[in-house]
Amino acid sequence: MARERLYLFDTTLRDGAQTNGVDFTLHDKLVLAGMLDDLGIDYVEGGYPGANPTDTQLFSEDRKLNTTFTAFGMTRRPGRSTSNDPGLAALLEAKADAICFVAKSWDYHVKVALSTTEEENLASIRDSVRAAKAKGREVLLDCEHFFDGYKANPKYALACAKAAYDEGARWVVLCDTNGGALPHEVEEIVRAVVQVIPGDHVGIHAHNDTEQAVANSLAAVRAGARQIQGTLNGLGERCGNANLVSIIPTLKLKPEFSEKYDIGISADNLKSLAQVSHKLDEMLNRAPNRHAPYVGESAFATKAGIHASAIMKDPATYEHVPPDTVGNKRKLLVSDQAGKSNVLAELERIGIKVDKDDPRIARLLDEVKEREAIGYAYEAADASFELLARRVLGKVPNYFDVTQFDVNVEQRINALGQRVSVSMAVVKVKVGDETMISAAEGNGPVNALDVALRKDLGKYQKYIERLELTDYRVRILNAGTEAVTRVLIESQDEKGERWTTIGVSPNIIDASFQALMDSIVYKLVRSNAPA
Repeated sequence: MARERLYLFDTTLRDGAQTNGVDFTLHDKLVLAGMLDDLGIDYVEGGYPGANPTDTQLFSEDRKLNTTFTAFGMTRRPGRSTSNDPGLAALLEAKADAICFVAKSWDYHVKVALSTTEEENLASIRDSVRAAKAKGREVLLDCEHFFDGYKANPKYALACAKAAYDEGARWVVLCDTNGGALPHEVEEIVRAVVQVIPGDHVGIHAHNDTEQAVANSLAAVRAGARQIQGTLNGLGERCGNANLVSIIPTLKLKPEFSEKYDIGISADNLKSLAQVSHKLDEMLNRAPNRHAPYVGESAFATKAGIHASAIMKDPATYEHVPPDTVGNKRKLLVSDQAGKSNVLAELERIGIKVDKDDPRIARLLDEVKEREAIGYAYEAADASFELLARRVLGKVPNYFDVTQFDVNVEQRINALGQRVSVSMAVVKVKVGDETMISAAEGNGPVNALDVALRKDLGKYQKYIERLELTDYRVRILNAGTEAVTRVLIESQDEKGERWTTIGVSPNIIDASFQALMDSIVYKLVRSNAPA
């Protein structure tokens, strides 16, 4: 039986840009539009031409994308004609394949927010759709607050949707703008709508204020809607929009949907999903959500030894889909709850070949558990575990020795009369027969120590020149003035590869230094630096 086509509409660049702290540049929007196009998204909503200079410039020329590049804007204002509305004019002049109008569909909003009549609102919808069609554009109408509107006045909400459809709108999109609808309500209401407007002209736009946006989107599909709007990583104002990064693999990999529906994303493109998700986070300068479904670092991570043992026999025992289908990886974590299977799997992943009956495996597992008992957490520090494993197996060269370091923090009045704190570190390093002493200032003691340590490593300097610290996390493990501190440091090299190292000590500087040392040694090991 032929599968029905479902269409995906991405509004990361428009609705996602309303996320607190997100501010896309023109370059960001162009890069993201290209990524979404390459992924196979059917519609990419670029923004609101005329609302700000960035979006106006974005729509000033044809972007030559395969996706349907869409401009967003309001229907004509009440009391104005289509020829006398600057906002509508900007939309009609935009270099866009489609126009997505937003209109009120809740009578309460028509009266209170627009201060107009129900009939004038309907006329505005009809006139705007007709004007865009006359310009040769594909037209969509976002029926704002549709589900609240339908519950309050179903006749009028449906009249708004049908007004757009009757004038030739390709899609009428039902919006849960406040994000308060529940899946059973969405399914019931969409089922009623598709009795009036064909389902292959109906879309869903869900917000996540009750953590139901993905569920509501899928409920709408079950009820007959054939377009889903959402954003990458669930970006959006307040609690965000429906997360396409979760919706796409569900549609593609879960039989309930994959056997009935087809989407424009191929199996090969699906394998880039994790990369696309992480690339967006990188552009926003934020750490990816490690617990994100499908694409998070922990999405296919297993900690318990009994689970790891089963996964090694057959991954399907504890995985709902193969991780590589979405570009992710399986991780069998090494921790105090781990068994021999976890250790063997992690050693295999990092390329250390060892016989499963090697007695050193039991010794390594014992050491992991002993060290985790005093505060280490190797499940979060893959690089430090690899170094520990290599040391137990006798495979880490002694590249250099730090024979001494000193860190001072001084508070003083600067030349501008401001009270400032200045940190300075001195590190004494021995590489072979050569001794180097390096000093550096930093904006804190750890930064000063990091800069000084990486200032001169003699013959190894070329391997670490582009090494940088990308994250620094501190956790106090117990209370009181003698509390033990755990430090996690994330590093990145010139290839964009990232790794995490750990240090534990009652002294935060000592814990930080352990993690810094591991980061540098790990980089040298991975670079095959000569001993």
